[in-house]
Amino acid sequence: MSKWVYNFGNGASEGNAEMRDLLGGKGANVAEMNAIGLPVPAGFTVTTDVCRYYYENSKKYPNDLMDQVRDGIAHVEKVMGKKFADASNPLLVSVRSGARVSMPGMMDTVLNLGLNDETVQGLAKMANGDERFAYDSYRRFLMMFSDVVMGADINLFEHKLEEMKEHKGYKSDTDMTAYDLKELVRQFREIGNEIGKVVPQDPWEQLELGIGAVFGSWMSKKAITYRKLNNIPGDWGTAVTVMSMVFGNSGNDSGTGVCFSRDPSTGENKYYGEYLLNAQGEDVVAGIRTPQPMSEDGSGRLSLEAAMPEVYKQLLDVREKLEHHYKDMQDMEFTIEHGKLWMLQCRNGKRTATAAVRMAVEMVTEGLLKKEEAILRVDPEQLNQLLHPILDPKAEKKVIATGLPASPGAAVGQAVFNAEDAETWAKDGKKVMLVRLETSPEDIAGMDAAQGIITARGGMTSHAAVVARGMGKPCVSGSSEIKIDYSTKTLTTSSGAVIKEGDWVSIDGSKGQIIEGKIPTVSVEMTGNFGTLMAWVDEIKQMKVKANAETPRDAKQAREFGAEGIGLARTEHMFFDPSRIQDMRAMILANDEQGRRAALEKLLPYQKQDFVDLFTIMDGLPVTVRLIDPPLHEFLPHTEPEMEELARHVGKDLAFVKQRSEELHESNPMLGHRGCRLVITYPEIGEMQTRAILSAAIECQKNGIKVHPEIEVPLVGSKKEVDLVKTVIDATAQQLFTETGESVEYTVGSMIELPRAAVLADEIAESCEFFEFGTNDLTQTTLGMSRDDTGKILDEYRTKGVYVADPFSSIDQLGVGILIKDAVEKARRVKGDKIYISVCGEHGGDPESVKFFHKIGMDGVSCSPFRVPIARLAAAQAAVKNPKK
Repeated sequence: MSKWVYNFGNGASEGNAEMRDLLGGKGANVAEMNAIGLPVPAGFTVTTDVCRYYYENSKKYPNDLMDQVRDGIAHVEKVMGKKFADASNPLLVSVRSGARVSMPGMMDTVLNLGLNDETVQGLAKMANGDERFAYDSYRRFLMMFSDVVMGADINLFEHKLEEMKEHKGYKSDTDMTAYDLKELVRQFREIGNEIGKVVPQDPWEQLELGIGAVFGSWMSKKAITYRKLNNIPGDWGTAVTVMSMVFGNSGNDSGTGVCFSRDPSTGENKYYGEYLLNAQGEDVVAGIRTPQPMSEDGSGRLSLEAAMPEVYKQLLDVREKLEHHYKDMQDMEFTIEHGKLWMLQCRNGKRTATAAVRMAVEMVTEGLLKKEEAILRVDPEQLNQLLHPILDPKAEKKVIATGLPASPGAAVGQAVFNAEDAETWAKDGKKVMLVRLETSPEDIAGMDAAQGIITARGGMTSHAAVVARGMGKPCVSGSSEIKIDYSTKTLTTSSGAVIKEGDWVSIDGSKGQIIEGKIPTVSVEMTGNFGTLMAWVDEIKQMKVKANAETPRDAKQAREFGAEGIGLARTEHMFFDPSRIQDMRAMILANDEQGRRAALEKLLPYQKQDFVDLFTIMDGLPVTVRLIDPPLHEFLPHTEPEMEELARHVGKDLAFVKQRSEELHESNPMLGHRGCRLVITYPEIGEMQTRAILSAAIECQKNGIKVHPEIEVPLVGSKKEVDLVKTVIDATAQQLFTETGESVEYTVGSMIELPRAAVLADEIAESCEFFEFGTNDLTQTTLGMSRDDTGKILDEYRTKGVYVADPFSSIDQLGVGILIKDAVEKARRVKGDKIYISVCGEHGGDPESVKFFHKIGMDGVSCSPFRVPIARLAAAQAAVKNPKK
């Protein structure tokens, strides 16, 4: 018989932190907390195996699951001294989701499960006759169960709640009396009867349905979107943790909160968090009420340290114990019931890039981590937050409101007031600022599309704050100085400023400032903790990281970010400059070799200067120059006025230009007359480019600049193609050296971007001193998919689990990856380590791809300049986890 349920409680656990794949992050961590002696309510976890079974068997449970669940409930009853479905001494439970990686707010939870018209009376008696507490719990349960499990419109219930508060003149939920809450329960049950979604009275039926609802939320739209954004496989499934309820809403000696062992925004080593008195956990994370600080912060709000000093001291001990146990910053949820502390959850906390880097460096200084462990604490993708601009500190700013500095960094965008508009506007190329009363998990796609987020409600641990920090999006939350009107799509501040839809607004997420207008931004300094971390990274990594760059600006940026050379300079990009495009077009239109050579002679000095600039900036570092790659017709004009201008430039009539353009047009240019095929059919193009590269190198060398030119042959499919082009390169080089009396060392290699080239890598390697895998085209030609035309197909494929990640963003390890791995092995058999093998496609900057390339024995990667630090960190992490021999 399979084991579907794992118990924990009273200091004993059947699971532990190593079992997160089976128990999910929540289940594994509560089991671990229980095992190390922290106060955790008893419970059990239904495994991720059940979730997979559920979806593989038409949403049915294994036959023996509910028997094991009943045994689990019996275990909780024994530990907690209460009885499930018992009218006099009722055990109530929470039913919570928990995937193996944190997906905050994306899946469903049900609290207070087990309440009905009878057990609510028993709950009141257990609470010394406190009917207000009991019926507050009951109305919460009816709302949540109706929404999460029965699929009712939550707005129907919220409308009744707000209607009652307005009628009675109440400002807060806590103002409602027991009588009010009983009436609300009656109205909620009426709503269920009217819409045919009645919450069952049988607690066992509630439990069975509640577990199914949590499994069902794994495939909700918001959860699927989150998985797609974070490349989380759909077949992992979620676990369900059922835990005895403890009540933070049982009076003013009770409460609930979320805390972090260090500041998740700055990384400062100080205890950080928020709490609410007389509340349940959802009140904090949903941003319904603005919470209070854990310790004194000068705001005048009652801190937990002042309200419950003994509990606060216990939490300090928990903080230290958990951080030292997990050796990482912890995000913790707790409840206080009549002065007793209960820990409900812990996990490695989401943090900003600034915080991640600071924590990693300081934990090494503190002796908590080694350098190798520290670099694993920083998500490479998070470095994006450090590599992009901040608001210009010298610019004039009109701060119109302030809120909580929920996620640092600068964002500038046009105001939009719902997530759907944010997505639509962003697709149209606009930069948007998402403005909401509060965000919910349904807003995830809009949050991703926005430059930054502003909310009127919620604290530092609200949904908006946590998700924004995880995404690296600047966020200002909980601003009491703003009012948001969805009907008029306006934000109005207490000072009278008005931001309408489409107006530009800026935020400083580090200061919690909302600023009128479009504020300029500036780059940040790559020093301090970041510099320390990256120095460790360079000590540890075993692969070189170069940059794709062909302009001086990109080359300088790459060098500043630590690039070890240029891994790909695309020469065709250089021809689109207005000063040279007409000569390029004249070369294409020429009828014979003589005409082509005449046009190429005019292009030669431009090309040479391009390479002088690159070699000068990269003094001492290698520069790989790819010969012209795209089909020639891409350089020709498309509009009639441009064609007329070209005709005048070459001394021909418009009809000639049109005819020549039609002759060069290709039905499938990606697989047409391009790459090495151009130099093979028009050797004079290769001659000009080789002369430009090597004459530039000679000039720089004479000026004391160390040059390492590498000439790359694109789109090869055979050794013969490489040999034909290499003959042109070598002959041109020899002629140049003879003419000038100077020489320079250079190497010739090929780009592997066709499956045939990968299959014949051993033969091709005989003629090459380096290989670079052009994974953009290799992915297209292997999958038979165009990255420009199959976006909708890929979205559907990822939703249905055909691909987890976009294969054009993260390498398809099972298909394209196998081709690359085999090709590397073949090349090594021929040349050993005398051939340099790397990747220069976009995958060179993707952390997961970098780790794969390290594993299969690559020497390096090349990526866009802004992704160089990301690739460096990913390469170091790969070396820690899988060091090369």
